Amino acid sequence: MRVHVAKSLAIGAVVFATAVTLGAQRQRASPHEKAEATIGAAKISIEYGRPFVKGRKIFGELVPFGKVWRTGADEATTIVTDHAIMFGPVHLSPGTYTLYTIPGEAEWTLIVNKQTGQWGTQYDEKQDLGRVTAKSEKLPAPVEQLTLKLAPGGKGGTLVVEWADTRVSFPFMVH
Repeated sequence: MRVHVAKSLAIGAVVFATAVTLGAQRQRASPHEKAEATIGAAKISIEYGRPFVKGRKIFGELVPFGKVWRTGADEATTIVTDHAIMFGPVHLSPGTYTLYTIPGEAEWTLIVNKQTGQWGTQYDEKQDLGRVTAKSEKLPAPVEQLTLKLAPGGKGGTLVVEWADTRVSFPFMVH
């Protein structure tokens, strides 16, 4: 009898976990993408949700200035590196981190956070590894879908964020 109950509970747990996983995937509002690059010796990837503008005013309204933003849609945006990299003074050892930003009219703040696996709005400032700022610029033509790119250059590369009429470039070094 006890074995039968234990098996039933185990099967129930698997069914519940599968339902929760499928439910989370169905609740995604935007398509997801992984930007990948080998820069120097480092293999780096960023996984994020790619919302569309859809005629909305993005920065300053949908994404407020001066507030933490998940830098995408749905689950929190993650960066994975197999080598040490540095965004300004922020040192990332090989591993997985979450990226948030604080958009501003002229300058953005990139936040590297140690907590991973959370929904994008579940931000815990106590888990911040560090922050770095960069100037934003207006694009000559709007970008309909949020795009994150990893571009090589110099002794490292640049994480580029483009959406609507805005581009922000966060340089990093590979160690």
